[in-house]
Amino acid sequence: MTSPAATPAYRRLSVEERRTQLLGAALSLFAHRAPEDVSVDDVAEAAGVSRPLVYRYFPGGKQQLYEAALRSAADELELCFAEAQSGPLTRRLTRALDRYLAFVDEHDAGFSALLQGGSVAETSRTTAIVDEVRRAAAEQILVHLRVEQPGPRLRMMVRTWIAAVEAASLIWLDEDKQPALPELRDWLVDHLVALLTATAATDEQTAAVVRGALAHEPVEGPAGVLARRVIPVVSEAGHLL
Repeated sequence: MTSPAATPAYRRLSVEERRTQLLGAALSLFAHRAPEDVSVDDVAEAAGVSRPLVYRYFPGGKQQLYEAALRSAADELELCFAEAQSGPLTRRLTRALDRYLAFVDEHDAGFSALLQGGSVAETSRTTAIVDEVRRAAAEQILVHLRVEQPGPRLRMMVRTWIAAVEAASLIWLDEDKQPALPELRDWLVDHLVALLTATAATDEQTAAVVRGALAHEPVEGPAGVLARRVIPVVSEAGHLL
C-alpha cells in the first residue's frame, strides 16, 4: 500500500520575510500601474494574505507601501550607473544605460507615473527620493569622467544629460517603446559625447576631460563611429570658419 505524499510543513515567515514579501507584491503592482490604480486589497491579493495583515506591517496603508516600494526601486536605479572604472568611457556608459533602460522597460507604467508627477501618492518624501536618484546618477557620471571637483559648467552639463535620459525614457514609453532599446541607448551615449564636446569649447576643465576620455576610445567604438558620422556633416559648413 502506497502511503500518501507528505505535505510540506508550514513555516511561519519572520517579520522581515513577510515585509519583504509584501513589498515585492507592491513593487510588482506599482511597476505596471499608476499608484492611484493600486489598492491595499490588490497588494493583499497579490501576496496571498489578508488586508489586515498588510496594515499590520504597513500601518500607513498604500501611501507607506508606495514610499517603501519607491525607496526600493530608487536603490536599484542608483546602482544602474555604478560601474568599474576600467575601459573606455563610452563602453562603461553603454553598460550603465543597458541596466537603466532595462529597469524602465520592466517598470514602464510605474516609471512614467513617478517621473511625470501629478500622482495622488506624490508627496515631498517621494519627490525627495526621486531627486536623490538624480543626484546619485549625476555623481556616478562624474566618477566615470574622473572629476572630483567639477566646475559649474561641467556639473550643469552632466545634470542636463541626466534630465535628457529621463525625458527620452518617458518619450520612449509614450511612443510604444520605439525605437529598439539598443538604438535608444546608443543615441544617449552619442548625446553625452556631443554635450561634452560642445561644453569643452568654452570650458577648459571639460576640455581636459574630453581629451583624456577620447585618448582611451577605440577607433571602432561609439566615439569613433560618431566622429565619422559628424565630420561629413560639419564639413559642409566650412563657410562658417
